[in-house]
Amino acid sequence: MPEGDTVHQAARRLHNALADDVLTRSDLRVPKYATADLTGRAVLDVTPRGKHLLTRVEGGLTLHTHLGMDGSWKVYAPGERWRGGPAHQIRVILGTARHAAVGYRLPVLELLRTADEDRAVGHLGPDLLGPDWDPDQAVRNLLADPARPLGEALLDQRNLAGIGNIYKSELCFLARATPWLPVGELPEDVPVRLVAAAKRILEANRDRPDRSTTGRRDQRLYVYGRAPRPCLRCGTPVRSAEQGGEAENRGRVTYWCPSCQQGPAAPSRTPNTSHHPTN
Repeated sequence: MPEGDTVHQAARRLHNALADDVLTRSDLRVPKYATADLTGRAVLDVTPRGKHLLTRVEGGLTLHTHLGMDGSWKVYAPGERWRGGPAHQIRVILGTARHAAVGYRLPVLELLRTADEDRAVGHLGPDLLGPDWDPDQAVRNLLADPARPLGEALLDQRNLAGIGNIYKSELCFLARATPWLPVGELPEDVPVRLVAAAKRILEANRDRPDRSTTGRRDQRLYVYGRAPRPCLRCGTPVRSAEQGGEAENRGRVTYWCPSCQQGPAAPSRTPNTSHHPTN
């Protein structure tokens, strides 16, 4: 699952390639929209909302897409070879005289009225990289279910939008809490500091090609993908395990340091100390 900074970078690439140009090609390769034709319409903007992308075109229409686990948007110049995957994985093509934007393996693709965008993204919490960011509301959302494990609460886009599996693991490390600690058991000041850290880290990485949470060049992440290597802080072997929750997050691997982070470890039925990251 992509992180919010990845989606913002994708939105910027698409906006720079398509905005203010007229579509000369429109190919939506899903049965429901097979006959939809956006050619002749100018692209107004491409806006990220959490992990969602909203491509708005003339006539009050929005193409809503989500990258899911391994979807991607690629931008190509005329005559450039397309390298995003085999043709059968292409879900949408938007072409102008200057560029072709090709969406591969997109699990969500729908055409809706711009006025109805809330139907697709209205459920999302405050966007860490968006104009609606509200840290107080994000904290309230996280604490609304005190018994919920911290890792699951951070991944729930209804609480705050933009955190994926990488940042979930890293933020739990920074909070010194395991991903299975109920949010209601966090020390009183930690949720506020955690939300502030999430905002700071995503903003710092919004324009970076290589994501970092440590500020170090040799080791960019504290725990994610590092099992069973030693913790950068204390040297204890980092551990990994699957963590459940929302359907889209089930089977996702989380990482933590059993010495630096306090709270419950993974349930015994899901241990996994050798799994490699898939994000």
